[in-house]
Amino acid sequence: MKKKGILAVALSFMMVLGLSACSGKESKVVVTYNTPQNWVNWGNVLTEFSSKTGVTAPNDNKNSGQSLTALIAEKNAPVCDVVYLGITYGMQAVEEGVLETYKPEGFDEMEASLKNEDGLYSTVHFGSIAIMANTEALGDLPVPQSWEDLLDPMYKDMIGFLDPTSSAVGYSVCVAMNEAMGGDLDNFDPFFEYMNKLSENNVICPKQTSTAKLMKGEIPILIDADFNGYTLKYDQDGPIEIVIPEEGSLKIPYVIGLVKDCPHPEEAKQLIDYLYSEEGQQLFAQGYVRPVNTDALTDEVKAKFLPDSDYERAIEVDWQKMSDVQDAFNERWIAEVSVSEGE
Repeated sequence: MKKKGILAVALSFMMVLGLSACSGKESKVVVTYNTPQNWVNWGNVLTEFSSKTGVTAPNDNKNSGQSLTALIAEKNAPVCDVVYLGITYGMQAVEEGVLETYKPEGFDEMEASLKNEDGLYSTVHFGSIAIMANTEALGDLPVPQSWEDLLDPMYKDMIGFLDPTSSAVGYSVCVAMNEAMGGDLDNFDPFFEYMNKLSENNVICPKQTSTAKLMKGEIPILIDADFNGYTLKYDQDGPIEIVIPEEGSLKIPYVIGLVKDCPHPEEAKQLIDYLYSEEGQQLFAQGYVRPVNTDALTDEVKAKFLPDSDYERAIEVDWQKMSDVQDAFNERWIAEVSVSEGE
């Protein structure tokens, strides 16, 4: 390009900047972490929030572990305003000092185990760990109904769950397996004994959400949060069957936190208030989670869930202790487990 052309482009760009500055209008925005568009209906949640408030709220594809890592790295110059985390990562975020107090409507009535007493985070909804199978990809093979079933060699090269060292769901899968095998948060030996057997079926543990691979049949059996299976089954007409394992499973609370010294605090509080509003809770329920406001779960959505009797097998644990032992679990996983991350 000739010098005159370069100069003309530069002048045009400067004029645009000047006009934007002179308009005196600054678009409002709120930055979130760990809000993938197809995860628990976050796409519609943020779209509806923006529509009602005029605040731009982009989706973000980090998982809980990646979000916490980013918050720690950005601690002195925060980028994020509102973070969504599995509860154990929420507890770690408190320990790292990256959250600040904000108590949304209904906070005082919430069970003590589902919130930080100082208002640094609070539960927004629940899921449960489930076995999800693509029945077309399985062909003539039966859908596994238990953790024990997954050890059968006929499922070799078919099973996956998220890396537990970076994903709230992945760690929850391991805790669920451990509890079902007779272990507890003081003793993960049963899990590692089980995982040693399961590894013979060439389990893969990717770091990013893998529901698309389940839908395509690339991972025919995915152990994950139940709501992801329901989304594929009902919203994408996928050949997906969801199973709460016969030996037992685990509930997973997800929490919301206001990032300390965030760049857009007023917009952040607006978003948090919306997430706990009746409309926000109903939108989450449409993503097949169980909202903390149980009245927001309509009969229409609940009818798509497995029977309540199945969910009685999904237990709660001491979430704080689950968080406290996570680092030790991660170290042992890295030392003892050899699995592929997949492609």
